[in-house]
Amino acid sequence: MTFQEQILEGIPSVLPQPKVYETQINHAPKRKEILNEEEKKLALKNALRYFEPQHHATLIPEFKEELEKYGRIYMYRLRPDYEMKARNINEYPGKCTQAKAIMLMIQNNLDYAVAQHPHELITYGGNGAVFQNWAQYRLTMKYLAEMTDEQTLVMYSGHPMGLFPSHKEAPRVVVTNGMMIPNYSKPDDWEKFNALGVTQYGQMTAGSYMYIGPQGIVHGTTITVLNGFRKIKKTPSGSLFVTSGLGGMSGAQPKAGTIAGCVTVCAEVNPKITKIRHEQGWIHEIIEDLDQLVTRTRQALANKEVVSIAYLGNIVDVWERFDQDNLHIDLGSDQTSLHNPWAGGYYPVSLSFEEANKMMAENPAQFKEEVQKSLRRQAAAINKHTAKGTYFFDYGNAFLLEASRAGADVMNPNPSLGREFKYPSYVQDIMGPMCFDYGFGPFRWVCTSNNPEDLQKTDAIACAVLEEMKKNSPEEIQQQMADNIQWIKGAQQNKLVVGSQARILYADAEGRIKIAEAFNQAIAKGEIGPIVLGRDHHDVSGTDSPYRETSNIYDGSRFTADMAIHNVIGDSFRGATWVSIHNGGGVGWGEVINGGFGMLLDGSTEASKRLQSMLFWDVNNGIARRSWARNEGAVFAIKRAMEAQPLLKVTIPNTVDETIL
Repeated sequence: MTFQEQILEGIPSVLPQPKVYETQINHAPKRKEILNEEEKKLALKNALRYFEPQHHATLIPEFKEELEKYGRIYMYRLRPDYEMKARNINEYPGKCTQAKAIMLMIQNNLDYAVAQHPHELITYGGNGAVFQNWAQYRLTMKYLAEMTDEQTLVMYSGHPMGLFPSHKEAPRVVVTNGMMIPNYSKPDDWEKFNALGVTQYGQMTAGSYMYIGPQGIVHGTTITVLNGFRKIKKTPSGSLFVTSGLGGMSGAQPKAGTIAGCVTVCAEVNPKITKIRHEQGWIHEIIEDLDQLVTRTRQALANKEVVSIAYLGNIVDVWERFDQDNLHIDLGSDQTSLHNPWAGGYYPVSLSFEEANKMMAENPAQFKEEVQKSLRRQAAAINKHTAKGTYFFDYGNAFLLEASRAGADVMNPNPSLGREFKYPSYVQDIMGPMCFDYGFGPFRWVCTSNNPEDLQKTDAIACAVLEEMKKNSPEEIQQQMADNIQWIKGAQQNKLVVGSQARILYADAEGRIKIAEAFNQAIAKGEIGPIVLGRDHHDVSGTDSPYRETSNIYDGSRFTADMAIHNVIGDSFRGATWVSIHNGGGVGWGEVINGGFGMLLDGSTEASKRLQSMLFWDVNNGIARRSWARNEGAVFAIKRAMEAQPLLKVTIPNTVDETIL
């Protein structure tokens, strides 16, 4: 069968042969056993819904074995034989160009070079899934190939509910992931209901088909590292940044350190992912011995090298050893997946990688104790470094939150609303006041031609737009404009592409609209192929997350999620090609609500109208909320937006005189 025929086949009427479990692939850890006997039967019934009754006797023992061995039913047998990667949009079967673009993005999320656990359909973060099983993938791709522009596909936590009559201006796909009743958002609820096959953790851009590999977060990390050094009044050259985690998006950290121009040491316990990041060029060197690491780091600092070093081992050992040897750390952070601490997101220092994988599945209670002991040790070591002048920040991975729950010494001795911890979130001190409040966030685009020349052309278009805008930009955003122009000029040489020909660039609403319009005109002229626009959910208005995206909001509304819901509803009727809303993300299940979108530009007048309407709302919705929280930068930005658009009228907050109060 051809690629197109396999897509159109969906779930085959004749079962394919069972697949060999490929040990060289980076697989998800075994999930803990949480279902009772009746629930296991229910999980099997739920999985068998996808198959005709004559196949049930064959599949029951197979699915039962998967559930017992891996803690989930992945349906490995149905994994396609074709190469999983983003192709040229014209290679996909279908009646609707928008649907073909979505197929491209789904396959990119599952590309072996992109996905963390590709055979388990997990893109990043240890549990950020595109689908729960391979039947869902096959059925979704078939629906997309059959879809017309008068239909909308409804996605229910990985399950394609079906194609519904719709209209051309409606989204082609509406995605939800993990939208639980609030009282059922504890970590074990995810374990249970995911094992039953009725919900999934979509992370942010995994379950919304907008992940573009580590590049997706590297620009924000670069801005964070650059401004971290500015904050401590040091140049990156000859300075040291220490962090951890190379899985999925956290490969961005060493690349960001390299772009900023410092020495980066990043610890990672998984040898497979460390090897992948080295082969992809996201790290320069791998060191497995602590003595050698200390010597090499001192040498790199003395020579003012720009180098990223992966330590294949536990980050706690690095923090403790660098303290013992008085090796000064300038910037410190952590990017282990502590939103998922009990199922492979964090590996305790007391256990080897293999021992930890075994214990988390077979003795989860003991594993939790080991994780919490390790967090207490890590926090204690970090505290010793900060006492010597290290600037440590939480990188939004729930490190401080989980460390506090473990009883670690991370609490602020003089807490205030929003400043409970002794260390700031990077959003509180850097990204929030510098970027999000002014409307700057992670605008993305993907060249559906899959042609590197198209990406080069779009880089040049975006750079020209920004340089023209900077001439008349107010002083308040000159630094942001300069940083983004520098970024896009160096994007090609930094070799950021993994998977699809994609780019990320921090831009405000004006920048996003002008860049997108310039792309649409270039498509209309035949200079480039169609473009998919999107963004990280980690943005101005897509996400309500009290310990990350909205952590610099101090009016008491950090724990509300109205903004994310407003955002996805507004995007859906303003022209998005697809929209998504998720429970969970980079900080954990039950800790955040986040929404995203995708939009296809095809060079048409209709696409031009949609991009102007939707992108304006997508950003200014969040600025309005941040302004109402009395954030000075957001008040400035929303007033500027109202001057540019007379139809925008936003309530501006009044400020109380503290002496009267």
